[in-house]
Formats: sequence, C-alpha cells, structure tokens
Amino acid sequence: MSNENKNQFRPDDHDNDHFLLTTVVGSYPKPKWLNRAKELYEDPDHGFDDGDYDEAKDDAARLITQEHERAGLDVVVDGEMRRNEMVEFFAHRIEGYEFNGPVKVWGHNYFDKPSVVSEVEYDENWLVDEYKFTASATDRPVKVPITGPYTLASWSFNEAYEDDAELAYALADLVNEEIEKLVDAGARYIQIDEPALATTPDDHAIVGEALEHIVEDIPEDVRIGLHVCYGDYSRIYPEILEFPVDEFDLELANGDYDQLDVFKDPEFTKDLALGVTDVHVGEAESVEQIEENILKGLEIVPPEQLVLSPDCGVKLLPREVAYGKMANMVEAARNVEEQLDAGEIDVERGAPTPADD
Repeated sequence: MSNENKNQFRPDDHDNDHFLLTTVVGSYPKPKWLNRAKELYEDPDHGFDDGDYDEAKDDAARLITQEHERAGLDVVVDGEMRRNEMVEFFAHRIEGYEFNGPVKVWGHNYFDKPSVVSEVEYDENWLVDEYKFTASATDRPVKVPITGPYTLASWSFNEAYEDDAELAYALADLVNEEIEKLVDAGARYIQIDEPALATTPDDHAIVGEALEHIVEDIPEDVRIGLHVCYGDYSRIYPEILEFPVDEFDLELANGDYDQLDVFKDPEFTKDLALGVTDVHVGEAESVEQIEENILKGLEIVPPEQLVLSPDCGVKLLPREVAYGKMANMVEAARNVEEQLDAGEIDVERGAPTPADD
C-alpha cells in the first residue's frame, strides 16, 4: 500500500523510472515585507486592517508556493506563511486554551506558552482554508503540516486534565476532526509534527495511541507522515514502526548521519522521509554532497521507500539559502534516480555501492 500511496504524487512528466519524491517539512522564510505588514497591522496608528493583512498573507502564500514549484519540488507547501508558531497558531483556534503572556524558554527566546484551562473542543477550521488557497495556487500536490496532539499537550500548561496523556488523547480527537475536513477538501498528504517526542522519547506509547485516534476513518490513499526532530532515536526505534503512519520524517543530516545504524536492525518497514540538507548550516549544500546524503538513506530503505526533504523547517535561514537547498536537493534527487535507472548504484540494504562498470 505504501508505495502506491507514494506514487500518486509522481508527476506525469517524470522522466526517470525511479522516483524519489521531493518535498519540504513545512516552514520557509517569510518575505521581509510580510513581517512589515504584520507590524503595520498591529500598530493602531495605521489604517492597515484585516483585509489588508489577509491580502498580504495570501500574496506571500502564493509567492512561496510558486518558489517551491520553481525549485522543482514534487509536493509543495505554502511555507506556513499564515502561521506564527507551531503551538500558538493552533491553540488560538481550540476552545479550552488561553494565553497569559510570553514565557522565557531559552537564552533570550520567549514563547507564548498557552494554558489549557477547560475541556478542549473543536471550534473552527484550522487549516482547511489555507489548504484550499494553496491548492488553487499550484498544479502540484500540496502537503499539509499540522502540529500533533502530543506536542500541543506537552508545550502547554495543563490545568484541566489529569495528565498530559489524557490531554493528548483529547487533542488527538480534534486533530482527527480537522484531518477529516482536510481530506474532504481534497488533501491527500498530511504531515503530523511531533517535535516534543524527541525530547521526551519515553512517551512514544502515548504518541502511538494518539496517532490511532488521529487516523481513525482516514482513507488509505491519504498519506500520513510523522515528523520527529533530532533526538536520540534509539530510544523510540523500533517501537515507532508500530505507529499507524506511512512515513517517518527524520532529522539525520544535522547529526551527520551518526544515528543511521539505529534504523538498520530491525528492518525499516515504513517509508523514510530523509533529511538530506541540514537546516542549521547557513549555506546551500552542493548537489554532490546531497547525492552522498541520499545514498545514506538507501542504506536504510530501498528507493521505492525513500522520500527527500530538508531536515526540518527552513524558516530561520536567509531566503536565498533556503531556496538553494531545495533546488540543489531536487537536482541531486534526479541525478540519483538516473544512476539507479542506469544500474550505476547497487542497492542492497545496508550497502549502496557504485557498480563495477
């Protein structure tokens, strides 16, 4: 099922027999003028109203979606132009959350950490309008990133539920409701972001249970991915293979692939969305370097199970660097596909090596 699920995103004009799907995790640098528009909107002395700000966000979403197209990505995202922060954005749209001001999280960074003060309820669509707009702005498939219930629970003050697990399960039901609406709107690729899992890996059973809630009644042709940021993956593998998702999006370039062996035994049975560019490096890796990184992924899974993306969201990079990483990644993917087609790469699990010819 998984390979068929992936091939629905193969472009009709794809030249190579092999297909290494290219996409992004989600966030992208906002145009400077969008940040300026936000300042004007928040300044009571300016007449920059809701309509003006909505138009600016629409323009930015259209622009970045087309930037993803220009880079050659098979599946695009709008760069999360309408979102501010991955928990705050959703918490504002869920009944039961309230905000009491920013909390210092590290260094000089502050996070507007919300509190759950009453039973959480689905109040309004979260991402359906965003998805419909993005889909109308491109001919390519659109992926929808959505913050997962475990992170929504862990990165909030819980004042209403017995523990974070109970809150996570309640939130999972809301995420399920939103995904059902996204599917009805035409979405076929949903990525659930659970960065909190990397920092609290002992809770993988809670995440698995929450995912069971989320995917209930979701059609098989809808691709569900799980993005887990950098952490000690040996503490969640192989248990995560039991999660009801099609692909795992893992941040491995950041650690120079030092955890690659973790996923070789037992066999990685899901699709692997491999980070092949490091978002913490402030320059675009060369096409040749990314090709080498792609071969690392082929040590874990065969080509039909491999998806390629940056390690994580690229919103903190200069925009031209973010674009360069994507464009070089796509070029590297097509080069490796050609080499696979020509038999120049022998892919035996655990040992991709150049053929002897």
